[in-house]
Amino acid sequence: MITIVSSTNRPGSNTLKVAKYYQKQLLQKGQEANVLSLAELPDTLMATDLYGKRSEAFKLILNVINQSDKFLFVIPEYNGSYPGILKLFVDACDFPESFYEKKAALVGISSGKYGNIRGVDHFTGVCHYFNLHVLPLKLHIANIKTELNETEDLYKEDTVKFVEEQIDKFIAF
Repeated sequence: MITIVSSTNRPGSNTLKVAKYYQKQLLQKGQEANVLSLAELPDTLMATDLYGKRSEAFKLILNVINQSDKFLFVIPEYNGSYPGILKLFVDACDFPESFYEKKAALVGISSGKYGNIRGVDHFTGVCHYFNLHVLPLKLHIANIKTELNETEDLYKEDTVKFVEEQIDKFIAF
């Protein structure tokens, strides 16, 4: 099972739009994928779901994560790295079984011109720590506000081409 993680809890984020775009593209290639927006995390995550305690709301999310064998993380740039909610989320998951020996693809997005290169690199290090195998082809989509059309799809030819290549490699991974 593939789970696409929209790695921010910001309402109405471009990250979620990109995650849903990937979901549509995967479905066109015969691959079903769930989208998990970190905006769906329970408000009490820090108080109730760390260190072995589990709320009923987080148990449902954790069940999806533990059943997934592949992840695609869409990661926005927050202060030169990745969002703190993403780190809190992976810390709340079961260690090591939620991610151990599974596979992931990483997509960085930013409103600036570098597409969250550093944040994706930082998160790659976290993935390696818990032995989550990362697809070598990582995408960095800069100026995200100019990359999405009125239907919230990526439309620029070179971006679409690289997304297609990443998806093909991710399916084969």
